[in-house]
Amino acid sequence: MLPVKKFVDFIEQNTLFTPDSKVLAAVSGGMDSVLMAHLLKAAGFNFSIAHCNFQLRDDEALRDQEFCNNLANQLRVSFHTINFDTRNYAADKKISIQMAARELRYEWFNSLSQQSDYQVIALAHHQNDTIETILLNLTRGTGIAGLHGILPQNGALVRPLLFLNRDEITAIVTANHLVYVEDSSNAQAKYARNKIRLEVIPKLKELNPSLEKTFENNLKHFRDLETLLENQVAGLRHTLIKQASDGEYLLLNEVRQLNPARLLLFKLLQEYGFNETSVDDLISVLDKHPGRVFESAGFMMILDRDRLILKKRTSGGQEPVLIAEKTHEANLGNYRLNLLHDDSALIVMDNPMAVSIDSALLVFPLTLRTWQEGDYFYPLGMKGRKKLSDFFIGQKIALHQKNEVPLLINGNGDIMWVGGYRPDERYKVNNNTKKVTIFELYKLR
Repeated sequence: MLPVKKFVDFIEQNTLFTPDSKVLAAVSGGMDSVLMAHLLKAAGFNFSIAHCNFQLRDDEALRDQEFCNNLANQLRVSFHTINFDTRNYAADKKISIQMAARELRYEWFNSLSQQSDYQVIALAHHQNDTIETILLNLTRGTGIAGLHGILPQNGALVRPLLFLNRDEITAIVTANHLVYVEDSSNAQAKYARNKIRLEVIPKLKELNPSLEKTFENNLKHFRDLETLLENQVAGLRHTLIKQASDGEYLLLNEVRQLNPARLLLFKLLQEYGFNETSVDDLISVLDKHPGRVFESAGFMMILDRDRLILKKRTSGGQEPVLIAEKTHEANLGNYRLNLLHDDSALIVMDNPMAVSIDSALLVFPLTLRTWQEGDYFYPLGMKGRKKLSDFFIGQKIALHQKNEVPLLINGNGDIMWVGGYRPDERYKVNNNTKKVTIFELYKLR
């Protein structure tokens, strides 16, 4: 007898899908997935079979494909299949064969689901697969999330066989005379997962014959600990991460009080793409090097004097904008620059977002751009020149902000105005000025 009641109970307890759901069952032809297909049929679920031929095992792969087609006919369900050029895909992407097969398989499953309105994709993982995954994660290095193993549900992916272990599946398939096919590559220990299944787990079972039951209990503890940690981090995220007009930040005093600091800081920063190495580096300089910058794929993390600033990275920086003589408006990043020509020597006072420049000194086209290494100007009121990087430090402008400050550049290369901060001494309005051009900045967001 098939364990239909236990199968249905597990599906209901974990809310995997309902009797009305349209299920896509991934079937390789092996013992596990064949049992899953028979259980889905016996329980009366609405499902179809999907089989991938990765063209890695020649005649054996064709045999598996034909077997799955016949199984679908036997169970009177729809059948989907596809042939992949897995080797060329792996070579083009410069990834392993195993990773290539995984990407191809899940991309196709998702595509089928969208085309035919399947609500869930059923995979035939069982308890021993979970043990193998945990041991693999521990071998490669993992956080707490790597200890929960394979979950019954992950988005549209469901695993309705996780209530069974390998020995139980073998016994059920044998007792019910279910026909399946063997993948010869499963007996080869050259792959990491196979090595764990064929060599490591048998040794562990010598130490603990009830290994699956022990891991099942451990998994419950690991998942509870993970939930506890996630709840703690969610609370910290709500109270510690503060919003600013140009990004987010954490106060360093509050960061220093985190305990355990490494774990909690990593979990807080993980969603910004920062790994544990970045967190270790940050902790090592927390009280020593303000101005240090750490980068992930999408964010910059700037260690300021009293804050840890999180800011989205801009792709490739801001492209310089040329300003012709007849131009009245120009945009750079979050700023808009307006130009007004005035037939008087009008001086703008008490407005750092506007400046008057002697029109006779302008060399068109002008340029609006951001800071570059080596930039300097002659700050208004000073006789000598000053490096722009030093000027920013004196103004206590954070690193991430200095890369956004708009600079107005004359056609001869001179910086005429550090937008929002200081004009250049050489371009100020004086007694000989007959006409001015007024430049005014507006922050767009």
